[in-house]
Amino acid sequence: MQKAFLLQIKQMTKKVVSTLVTLLFTGLVIGQPVKYNSKNGIAIKGFDPVAYFTLGKAVKGLPEISFNWSGSTWLFSTKAHLDSFSKHPEKYAPQYGGYCAYGCSENHLSPTDPEAWTIINNKLYLNYNLRTRVVWLQDTVARIKNADIHWPVLNH
Repeated sequence: MQKAFLLQIKQMTKKVVSTLVTLLFTGLVIGQPVKYNSKNGIAIKGFDPVAYFTLGKAVKGLPEISFNWSGSTWLFSTKAHLDSFSKHPEKYAPQYGGYCAYGCSENHLSPTDPEAWTIINNKLYLNYNLRTRVVWLQDTVARIKNADIHWPVLNH
């Protein structure tokens, strides 16, 4: 009886340790800052992230109207857009670090075309190109769910 009890204790200890290691790793991955896709340090190829929300289109930002945030330089087409972004950057920055949302849903990082974009539930999603965006739009609910699952590891 004592042997069976010790075996149960050993098995429970393994499960507890395994669970704690998993939780620790998950916490480290999820708690890390987002690494934004940038070229030469410029986020989303120099497009104004606020314009997608306010103007409903992709607009190139200006180098003289810029803001450094989360390791990247963000460009804006107007001072008002810069002011909005600087107050709430998470509201305007693209999901998944500006990488292709479809790609993230397939568990890989891909660059994006700033003209291939969608706003869903007040969040900006970018895609690799306009053809990929068409596929993305066929089932955004499942794609976002999958990308949300994969993103913590992809962002690591």
